[in-house]
Amino acid sequence: MKSKPNPRSSAPSAGTNNPVILITGASQGIGAAIAKTFAREVKGCRLALVARNERNLKAVASGCEKFGATAEVFGCDVADEQSVTEMAKAVLARFKRVDVLINNAGAFAMASFAETSVAEFDRMLAVNLRSAFLVTRAFLSGMLKRKSGDIYFMSSIAGLDAYPNATGYAAAKFGVTGMAKVLRQETKAHGVRVCCVHPGATWSPSWDGSGVKPERMMPAEDVAQAILDVHRLSRRSVVEEIVLRPQLGDL
Repeated sequence: MKSKPNPRSSAPSAGTNNPVILITGASQGIGAAIAKTFAREVKGCRLALVARNERNLKAVASGCEKFGATAEVFGCDVADEQSVTEMAKAVLARFKRVDVLINNAGAFAMASFAETSVAEFDRMLAVNLRSAFLVTRAFLSGMLKRKSGDIYFMSSIAGLDAYPNATGYAAAKFGVTGMAKVLRQETKAHGVRVCCVHPGATWSPSWDGSGVKPERMMPAEDVAQAILDVHRLSRRSVVEEIVLRPQLGDL
């Protein structure tokens, strides 16, 4: 279902020198951790939090505002072209630009190749790959015009090494990895930095009921911290890829 943008306006606007950071899939897990990490560590930042679950987004935004950040929520189905177009218009109307784009939205479903339906395969491509393409396309031209910007793609270790029972997910994440590489080549001479992030198993509510103990996984805050550390490098440097795995290396 489409979700119309619904920006929150309780927090005052920061000065134009404060970075605007847009995070998709910001309602829980890694996305929520990224939002809170930037809110805490980048003083005066302005956050555009994007997801379908606006109720959860509002809770994340409130947590970010406690650190002094400006946080707005934008309801959006990032796999739907019209929904993304409406969201981008709302974001730009509110903040005028996006300085840091973090394509974090995604979903995972397990099934063997033989048992993967066409509908499920298409869903994995839409939510993991098409979404990143649509959202990036919506904001890339502004970054190129300003000759500045950071774009992060959330791939996965499944976008580097194949493993069984993840046909649609792995295909989508390999696509994300390839798309990030293409964009890096196309934008490196134009002041835009592109980084592809490959996390292993990271604890989030989506793992509830899986039987896997949280202590076997990485905390979402570690992935968020890695992205922030890369962001803080001078504009003369770029980290093209980040690979993060649980210490035991088995997930």
